[in-house]
Amino acid sequence: MRETTVGIGAGAQQLTGELGTSDMVLNIGPQHPSTHGVLRLKLVLDGERIVTAEPVIGYMHRGAEKLFEARDYRQIIMLANRHDWLSAFSNELGVVLAVERMLGMEVPERAVWIRTLLAELNRVLNHLMFLGSYPLELGGITPIFHAFHGREELQHVLEEASGGRMHYMFNRVGGLKEDLPAGWLGRVRQAVAAVRKQLPVYEDLVLGNEIFRGRTAGVGVLTREQVHAYGVSGPIARASGVDFDLRRDEPYLAYGELADLLTVVVREEGDCLARFECLLEQTANSLDLAEACLDRLAGLAPGPVNLRLPKVLKAPEGTTYAWTENPLGINGYYLVSRGDKTPWRLKLRSASYNNIQALTELLPGTLVADMVAILGSMFFVVGDIDK
Repeated sequence: MRETTVGIGAGAQQLTGELGTSDMVLNIGPQHPSTHGVLRLKLVLDGERIVTAEPVIGYMHRGAEKLFEARDYRQIIMLANRHDWLSAFSNELGVVLAVERMLGMEVPERAVWIRTLLAELNRVLNHLMFLGSYPLELGGITPIFHAFHGREELQHVLEEASGGRMHYMFNRVGGLKEDLPAGWLGRVRQAVAAVRKQLPVYEDLVLGNEIFRGRTAGVGVLTREQVHAYGVSGPIARASGVDFDLRRDEPYLAYGELADLLTVVVREEGDCLARFECLLEQTANSLDLAEACLDRLAGLAPGPVNLRLPKVLKAPEGTTYAWTENPLGINGYYLVSRGDKTPWRLKLRSASYNNIQALTELLPGTLVADMVAILGSMFFVVGDIDK
C-alpha cells in the first residue's frame, strides 16, 4: 500500500497514491496554529481517523543540561528559569533546592514562606494561561480576555517584587534575592481577590457551554495505566484518577504546614473535560494557599530572607535529587557534584516531556477534528519538552 504525504505548515512533499487504498501521512507543524509552538505531529490517517501519531520534538532544543556544566551554581538559575516560560519561579526553585540539599543548608523561615507564596502565585499564572487558551483553540475567544486580565493582576505584583515580568530570577541559593517591597503583601491580597472574583466566569462561560462539553467530554481518554506507563504527572495525571501531589505526599517548603488547606483535585474520567476541571479547581485551591501564606507572613517578625554565602560557592562531592510539584507536573533535578563551583552533571526531568509522549496512545483511533481538542488539553510548553 502506498502512502500520500500531505503537509500543513511543514511544506511536505506530495506523493501520488491510489484513491481508496492509500493512507495519508499528515504533518501538523512544526510551525502551525494548531500546535503550541514548534512541535511537529506526524499523523497517519485512514480517511478522517488517525491510525498512528508520532510527536517529533527537538526544534527548540537549547542544550540547557550541557550548559549547566559550564555555569556556576548562581548562573545555572538563569538557564533553568526559562525552559517552561509559564512556570519560571517554580523552575528556579527546583535548582536551588537541589543545591541547598547538597550543602545541607537551612534557609530562613521568612524565605520559606515567601517562596511558597510565590510558587502558588506562579501556579495560578500558569493555569490561567491554559484556562484561557484552551477554549480559544476550540473556537471560544472570550475566556482568554478574562484570563489575561487576571494574569496582569498577578504579574504586576510579581514584577514589583522581583523586577522580572516572566523570568523572575528571584531565587538564590540560600534564600531570595531581596526582601519584599513595603506594602507588597496588601497589593497581593487585592490581586488574589481580583483573580478569585473571575473564576466563576470559567464555570459559567466555559464549563456551562454545551459546545465546549460536546468537544471535550469523553474525548481523549487517558487511562490510569497509561499515566503510569509514560510517567505522566500533574493535573493531567490527576484527571485520570492518579491521586499524587508532591506538595502533600512529600512536602517541601511550607506545604507541610498547609496540609489542612491543600486539596489534591482528582477526576476519574481522564478525558479533556476532566483535565480542564482539574486545572480550574486547582487554581482556586492555589489562591487559598496563597492567602494562607499572606496571613503567615503578616505575622512573622522581620528577618533575613537569605544566607551569607562565600564569594565562590562550591557544592561538596556527591549526588542528590530534588523534585517539585510544578504547575504542569513533576520537575526533577539530579545533581552530581565533584566539589567544583559548577555541576559535573545536572539532569532535568521536565513534566511536559513525559506528558506529551502519551499522545502516541491518545490520538490513534480518534478523528482529526478531535486532535486539536486532545492536543490542547495536554497543557504543555514546548520549551519544557525540548529543554
